[in-house]
Amino acid sequence: MKQPLAYYNGRFVPYAEAALPLDDAGFVLGATVVDNVRTFRHKLFRWPDHLARFRHDCSACYVPLELTDAELTAIAEELVAHNAQFLPAGGELQLVTFATPGPVGYYPRQSLACSAAGSTLARGTLGMVSYPLPFARYRKFFTNGVTLVIAGIQPAEANALVPPRIKHRSRLHWHVAAQVIRDPRSDCRWLLDPPATDPSVVPVVLNGSSADTAIGAIIAVFGQTVIFPDERNVQKSISVQVIRQLCDTLKLPHHTAPLDVRQWLNPVWADTPDTTGHSPTELLLAGTAFCVAGVQRWGFRNQYCDFAWPGPILQQLQAAWSELVGLDIVQQFVGP
Repeated sequence: MKQPLAYYNGRFVPYAEAALPLDDAGFVLGATVVDNVRTFRHKLFRWPDHLARFRHDCSACYVPLELTDAELTAIAEELVAHNAQFLPAGGELQLVTFATPGPVGYYPRQSLACSAAGSTLARGTLGMVSYPLPFARYRKFFTNGVTLVIAGIQPAEANALVPPRIKHRSRLHWHVAAQVIRDPRSDCRWLLDPPATDPSVVPVVLNGSSADTAIGAIIAVFGQTVIFPDERNVQKSISVQVIRQLCDTLKLPHHTAPLDVRQWLNPVWADTPDTTGHSPTELLLAGTAFCVAGVQRWGFRNQYCDFAWPGPILQQLQAAWSELVGLDIVQQFVGP
């Protein structure tokens, strides 16, 4: 077909026709497990890692996933190969895979098909869609650096029914966080320079002392040492796994440690003592779409601190990632 396609419950369909029914649990309950993977040269990057996380999260959330890894891989590769032909020169894709528990049984259209009121059908919903990687959205990450702003809290313990490490589509708190930092009535008035609508401004949500964003994981650098977040309290990140491996290649010391991110702005806000003795020399943001970017500013309410940007560890990691994938990742976003 001479148009982009999507995959939906066993069929490739025109993208415009792919739609979730109103009685699907993904819409009714927001019960949707999701994965987002990008391509390099139209080939899926770290697909086995993404697939393993997706299968784990489906199992943890009681979402059916009947197809084998081989079947899912074949569908993903066929969809990418087809949709890549519609990209401009140098374009890449992001592939979103999602699964839901399927139709909700107590809705009228499905009530007769369920064995008991209030149950859901056994067969789940599975879909894949792709879209062009929006290089322009992340361009300022590479020309100006990222501004991270604490928007609020969304507590969830590691042993919660839906632990923070699960990647899912119940993202209302991220929508609220994005609006909070752009609200002229908020404490973030200092964001007027730069404007709060600037795409390089990214909202941060706290879970206790941990911090996470909707688009990537926050990594701290102290001198030459890279410190990764505790993945029990933030979303599991494939990009963090890649950076761990790059640190090994570069012989950069690295480990995982609890960090109370609030103390970097004001120690009185912290619940835990400062175990590092000082603030980070660099902050990094790692995400599927943009790989790794550097934070130029970190703020909360009317306080903020600036970091030297681009930092030396950021530049080493970007160069190593570029070597890993065989192209200049910074140039992809900055352009000629």
